Amino acid sequence: MSEGIPGLARLDHIGFTVPDLDEARAFLVDVLGCAYLYSLGPFRDDDGDWMARHLNVDPRAVMRELHFFGCGGQAVFEVFAYEAPDRCARVPRNSDMGGHHVALYVDDLDAAVEYLRAMGVRVLGGPTVSRGPSEGQRWVYFLAPWGMQFELVSYPGGKAYTRMRHGS
Repeated sequence: MSEGIPGLARLDHIGFTVPDLDEARAFLVDVLGCAYLYSLGPFRDDDGDWMARHLNVDPRAVMRELHFFGCGGQAVFEVFAYEAPDRCARVPRNSDMGGHHVALYVDDLDAAVEYLRAMGVRVLGGPTVSRGPSEGQRWVYFLAPWGMQFELVSYPGGKAYTRMRHGS
């Protein structure tokens, strides 16, 4: 049985593609409170297949620019803007192949939800109370302006599975 990737230490960053880097920057910085770090790009290979071999995108794709953001002193978001002949503009839902969301921990879920709503962010439903091994946790999804799913999660007293593992 494999013990996994040798030397794996932690998550380094989360990368995602957006339709508009200025819109993404405004949302990540002005609404979520992330810190803009730096930008790179463009990246392209007009004659070869570097983009396909290294990034699994169309060989003629152009990564116009990518921005890095720090969030909460921990997460780093690597945010891309691409031009590509075969680009799909539909944002995947959780139920779609490749569906995903980014979960952000907050100390006070109710205050965070109130803040997002005041900022005009679409919050999906209301906070949900988890059960079973996640008991003690509350969570809620919200959408970025381009439709990407984010989640707020809070469990200030810990989760049931953590308490069970530690005998509390």
